[in-house]
Amino acid sequence: MKKERKIKMILYNTLGGTKQEFIPHEAGKVKMYTCGPTVYHYAHIGNLRTYIMEDVLEKYFRYIGYDVLRIMNITDVGHLSSDADTGEDKMLAGAKREHKTVMEIAQFYTDAFFSDTAKLNIKTPDVVEPATHCIPEFIEMVQTLIDKGYAYLSGGNVYFDTSKLDSYYVFGNMNEDELQVGVREDVTEDENKRNKNDFVLWFTQSKFEDQALKWESPWGLGYPGWHIECSAISIKHAGEYLDIHCGGVDNAFPHHTNEIAQSEAYLGHQWCPYWFHVLHLLDKRGKMSKSKGGFLTVSLLEEKGYDPLAYRFFCLQSHYRKPLVFSFENLDNTVQAYNKLVARIAKLSADGEPDLEAAKAYQEKFREALDNDLNTSLAITALYDVLKGDISDATKRYLIADFDKVLSLGLIEAAEKKAADTAPAEGVDVAKIEALIEKRKDAKAAKNWAEADRIRDELKASGIILKDSKEGTTWSIE
Repeated sequence: MKKERKIKMILYNTLGGTKQEFIPHEAGKVKMYTCGPTVYHYAHIGNLRTYIMEDVLEKYFRYIGYDVLRIMNITDVGHLSSDADTGEDKMLAGAKREHKTVMEIAQFYTDAFFSDTAKLNIKTPDVVEPATHCIPEFIEMVQTLIDKGYAYLSGGNVYFDTSKLDSYYVFGNMNEDELQVGVREDVTEDENKRNKNDFVLWFTQSKFEDQALKWESPWGLGYPGWHIECSAISIKHAGEYLDIHCGGVDNAFPHHTNEIAQSEAYLGHQWCPYWFHVLHLLDKRGKMSKSKGGFLTVSLLEEKGYDPLAYRFFCLQSHYRKPLVFSFENLDNTVQAYNKLVARIAKLSADGEPDLEAAKAYQEKFREALDNDLNTSLAITALYDVLKGDISDATKRYLIADFDKVLSLGLIEAAEKKAADTAPAEGVDVAKIEALIEKRKDAKAAKNWAEADRIRDELKASGIILKDSKEGTTWSIE
């Protein structure tokens, strides 16, 4: 049953550059597409920031009652090392690097990707479709674009003709002068193109003779361009109307721009009205990327002793439309905050029933945060407000579990584990220990340091070790 909502959901729509009310094509249903990985290497934590925020968006849609269909592709062919449709296929480069076949590389890094996303509590999309499974759909779409006059053959390849569009630069923060050939080092002129912004829909054997994966087509033996994949896979599973398309901001041009061009030319109407882009993760060198080498993966974070969910918490404390600066110092601070949060939850009693009426005000604040352009930072604040609230422990645990349907920080599970790990041994008089700690607190407040030390020594003699911090005093058994 759909939850009642007092305010509308507002999202920043990159298509138009404004915050807009999100209204899906069909009431109560959301068709959502997220660009998947190119499986030639491990996903780095910058890539995974985008998937974390897309996961929060999907789960929030479900939380407020939408029936969600989320689709994601796996790019296992066709993504070249340059966005200008030049260079080597990334999959082929990965196969050469590791002395494996392209499909062995694809399977290995697909499995690695989903292993990483599972550790980050990212839900696997409802539909995951490798590009190599959809060659007939790509061919049909390319042929239709040719038949409609939106594509042409040149030099053995099929190109989309951007001159046939009324508007090509649909994302308003770009203009033609900024995108001229030669502005970026990785862009080289393709003399087969009629217009510099035309892009390849289908490559044939006339280029990249060492391409490992090729299929028969009306234009010769070849393989699809990168951009056609997402359009065809989305239309295959979601039909003619997609509600929201997500991805990293670096995909806005040319990938998403080209998706819109070919999809709307193919369909004859607007395809996707809402576009959700996540900004970069930065480190001291700038944007984190594989091309710079030494990129961080989930496995490397684990090797350094970090829980992947601490990285998820790190991402949620920042807004998705702001660059996020990563450093181990920043991550260490997040780990401390996460551990303190779990410790506070671990102290909540599991007894009793929640007061659902009292919970509504807190749920409304949580929704207000996420309805306001998916403000996860304010949603985390709403979580802390629950812990500070004048409500029962049972109600607090209920709300934390409720919010975690979206945040997916594993809070209740982590708290229960901590409570079990720190449970006093049989025969330990907890009440007496807590009373002595309180008495020591009073002694310190009175600056009676000798009495405070005496109580500490008395507890230590009984095997109880105290640890003081600005949050208070905790104890453990030696």
